[in-house]
This record gives sequence, C-alpha cells and structure tokens, in this order.
Amino acid sequence: MEEKELEAAITENPAGIYTHVLSAPFTWEGNTYESLVFDFGSLTGADSLAAEEELQNQGKAFIISEFSGSYLVRVAARACKTYSESGGRKMRVGADALRALPIRDYNRIIKRVRAFLLATA
Repeated sequence: MEEKELEAAITENPAGIYTHVLSAPFTWEGNTYESLVFDFGSLTGADSLAAEEELQNQGKAFIISEFSGSYLVRVAARACKTYSESGGRKMRVGADALRALPIRDYNRIIKRVRAFLLATA
C-alpha cells in the first residue's frame, strides 16, 4: 500500500481502528491468526514513553521515533487488540509475534503505524 493510500485510509477511519488481513494464516506459539486488529486511537502518551523506555533499557538508540522499526513494532503491539490463548490465559499479541510475521505483513503494519503517527503530528 502506497503512502497516499495509507493516509487516505487513516482519514477515512479517524478512530484509528485498522484490521490487517494477513497474506497467509500465521501461527505463533500454537495460535493461528488470519487477521490482526489494531486500535491506534486508544494509544496514549504513556504507551509512547513505555516503548521508548524499553528501547533505552536495551541500549538501543534512535533519533526520530516514527522512523525506528524497533519503536514502531512496540507501538503496534500496544495497539494490537487481537488476543491469543496460552496456558488458559488470554494474552495480547506482542512485539515478538509481530516481528515474526512474514516481511510483507510486517512492513504493511509498520507503515500503517508510521502513517498514523505522522498524521497525528
């Protein structure tokens, strides 16, 4: 999806809800997903600061958060509202699962996060 299409999709959905239909079913830790739902509109400043803090704690430096893949995948994980079952517990899909996606799906999700953040700047 091109940047103009991403910007149009954000404008059409000002609430920030995005459903990403995966290019093929994806299995992670025994759970199979065909789509992932993100609620970017629910993100807060605390989510942004937590993503930055995680990176700082790992000694990873970045200058502009909207262009750091490590930052964007953490923000995407915080916005993801898709749950998995693990040991009888419901858990949100995390950054590790998103990083394990096929690159085509990963890049589309990251571009969507970036477009949302830049559109709200």
